Amino acid sequence: MRLLVRGLSRDGRLLFTTRLVRLFAYGFLSVVLALYLAQVGLSAGEIGLLFTLTLVGDAGITLWITTSADRIGRKRMLLLGAGLMLLAGLVFALTGKIVLLIAAAIVGVISPSGNEIGPFLSIEQASLSQIVRDQQRTRVFAWYNLVGSFATATGSLAGGGLSQALQSAGLSPLASYRAVVVGYALIGCVLALLFSRLSPAIEIPEAARTPANPRRLGLHRSRRVVLRLSALFALDAFAGGFVVQSLVAYWFSARFGVEPAVLGSIFFGANILAGISALAAARVAARIGLINTMVFTHIPSNLLLMLVPLMPSLPLAIAVLLARFSISQMDVPTRQSYTMAVVEPDERSAAAGVTSIARSVGAALSPSIAGSLLGASLMSLPFFISGGLKIIYDLALYFNFRAMRPPEERE
Repeated sequence: MRLLVRGLSRDGRLLFTTRLVRLFAYGFLSVVLALYLAQVGLSAGEIGLLFTLTLVGDAGITLWITTSADRIGRKRMLLLGAGLMLLAGLVFALTGKIVLLIAAAIVGVISPSGNEIGPFLSIEQASLSQIVRDQQRTRVFAWYNLVGSFATATGSLAGGGLSQALQSAGLSPLASYRAVVVGYALIGCVLALLFSRLSPAIEIPEAARTPANPRRLGLHRSRRVVLRLSALFALDAFAGGFVVQSLVAYWFSARFGVEPAVLGSIFFGANILAGISALAAARVAARIGLINTMVFTHIPSNLLLMLVPLMPSLPLAIAVLLARFSISQMDVPTRQSYTMAVVEPDERSAAAGVTSIARSVGAALSPSIAGSLLGASLMSLPFFISGGLKIIYDLALYFNFRAMRPPEERE
């Protein structure tokens, strides 16, 4: 890591820092978000619906911001995203009215899963791809994801621990969870400050622009490839939406009576293992290629996911979940690197944005279904649906893209 940091420019180090701060905030909130909304008075079905609308709104905002970023300016759009994160956190903290919560969820940036959401990832990926060489890209993305996983893990631990400590000090569960939501909003301010320090080096140089080509969604030559990838990524995200971190935390609480502090510890360990798996992906991809790494590590992960609800005790359920997370994220840096590799430089923000939108749209449809299943006492079904659909995605990705290699593999 020290050698990597030394090799990065000031902008690269800033982008790693913003990733760390943002993912800490997402993990910090995700462990208690469903519990907070339940305390406010929402039912399990309403919580699932709110999460779905959160992801729908994110898709629209992210599509506009990311497809405009290379034209209007990446730094400006990152600052706008930080402002929307602050807005969502403040509204969630100040009201329990579902109409206002839905409005804030649609317009703002809030993560029910603990994972990346909003326009940040797409624009940061494009910026990093511009300031590092092709041969370094997957390794940089692997560390970038490791930093994010560690940050999410620490945030999960901090969010669960803080709410438990506040309750032990005499605060009500509602007040303790609201403190976490306020903290999320304040972190949005920190993020805006960090983005304001980025230099023009992250913007597209004039020499790399191709204004003569017609554009839709900010794409030109790579449109067909991006749309094919987007369709597959949407299926993967739809499957993942059945098991977002907030709903899995709710499942552990309902199934085994797990307290918030313990939930924080579980997801701390899970995200640490996920981060390590992302780091290992760079070495594996150097040997067998990006597509093979994405597929051959993802299928076993999904089989383990389907085993979680079959475990008869809390320790066994935790053990299988952690085993799943230990290989679950090896497809993430490889997927990001592959997308950046097969498009033109001035399409990178748009390509990352469109594929991210596809994932957001896919993920937006499933939490409300999962919430209804949880409310109907079909608590194991989301795990089976998610794992099965993800395996279908893996096979489709392999047979569609195994022949399309990135530049570093062709060399």
